[in-house]
Amino acid sequence: MSNIGGVIKSIRDIFRKDPGLSGDAQRIEQLGWMIFLKLFDDKDKEKEILDSKYKSPIPTEFQWRNWAENDEGITGDELIQFINNKLFPQLKDLAVTADNRLGVIIRNIFDGTNNYMKSGTTFRQAINKLNEIDFNSSKEHHVFNAIYEDILQGLATKKDTGEFYTPRAVTQFIIDMVNPKLGEKITDPACGTAGFLVCAIEHLHKQVKNIDDRKTLQETITGTELKPLPFMLSVVNLITHDIEVPQIINTDALSREYTSIKQADRVDIIVANPPFGGVVGDGMETNFPLNYRTKESADLFLILFIQLLKDGGRAGIVLPDGSLTGEGVKQRVRQKLLEDCNVHTIVRLPQSVFAPYATVNTNLIFFEKGKQTKEIWYYEHTLPEGAKSYSKTKPIRIEEFDSIKKWWNKREESEVSWKVSIDTIIERNYDLDIKNPNKVVEEVVYDRNAIIKKIEINQSKIAIILEELKALA
Repeated sequence: MSNIGGVIKSIRDIFRKDPGLSGDAQRIEQLGWMIFLKLFDDKDKEKEILDSKYKSPIPTEFQWRNWAENDEGITGDELIQFINNKLFPQLKDLAVTADNRLGVIIRNIFDGTNNYMKSGTTFRQAINKLNEIDFNSSKEHHVFNAIYEDILQGLATKKDTGEFYTPRAVTQFIIDMVNPKLGEKITDPACGTAGFLVCAIEHLHKQVKNIDDRKTLQETITGTELKPLPFMLSVVNLITHDIEVPQIINTDALSREYTSIKQADRVDIIVANPPFGGVVGDGMETNFPLNYRTKESADLFLILFIQLLKDGGRAGIVLPDGSLTGEGVKQRVRQKLLEDCNVHTIVRLPQSVFAPYATVNTNLIFFEKGKQTKEIWYYEHTLPEGAKSYSKTKPIRIEEFDSIKKWWNKREESEVSWKVSIDTIIERNYDLDIKNPNKVVEEVVYDRNAIIKKIEINQSKIAIILEELKALA
């Protein structure tokens, strides 16, 4: 069995030879749906062994084993025609009943995905390479997860797809602090490629003791993602983490009527990095009460989160500085947050955490619904000793959060932490962009005599230049 990282790299090299593929986003989309079909078929084989009545939602002709698995199988123009004229049209229009969630997922994936490859021979080479991976081997599965995360990170450094990837250390820290328990309903309404959900699954795996627990875990993780590429990648990501039927809905979470969210829809935990700086889709804001209508996506998502949480529900989310301040709707959104929820902690992150594809200052906001905010603790996360900024090659690391974790349960004011009462916040018109008052600023000690000496030298130089200029006049 070959090294998975090597296999993926070889496939990407093969892709570079195909005239139809241009740019990383297309290569990843292509690799994504190929991996999806291979992974799905590997899982189908496993299910068929365990349950003789199991029938795959993918029609027999389009199962990976029947057109791709044989290295000597169809190739050239025949392969391209099969993909473009049969496989894609059929899977896009897959006949499914509403309760066949896997069928719906397959249809959504192929509806939003393309085959870019034009050469059937390079395509066959890529397929044969992918056949070297067995997704049912647990050893391979862990290696693949690491490679997969690497692929996502590579995609995230592209300017136009920056929202796909939250640094692993940030998702890990948020999950550690929110600390989900098995049986709690967890959702990410803007789940991207499912980084937060995967982190939550890994956290909950440690609590799984038997088959019932495993079933509970499967049923309590949900997400929503609008864009086709991250939606497909999130499904692959969850399947590789043993979620048999990923409960990811391919839609805009903001498209739901605010008032239609009832008690039965509410969740225990929200972990998310909602898109910010973006403008919401046409008319989406009309789903929200008049008081909170805005085109700024992060603010609408915040209102949605408050509505989605049960009383006692917990959230850990990423928000830009722009959501902590501002008048009008922005102020009303923050007021609602502080009145409906206890915002107990705001961790202020350095500017470069999301470098190189986003340079806005961000914050991690932790709150619990059902109690009013009385005071907020702030913690300023500082760059490691000697570092000027984070970068693609030197991202933020989970170990850097150790000091915050120590402080979390025994809070005291320090050079990096401070407490602000709700009265102060109300006086500030609910502005939460509160700078660190305890920051030690190094004093510059002036040497008076040295300054006088410098001025004298400069003055004599000026006098000489003036004399020279007069002489020329």
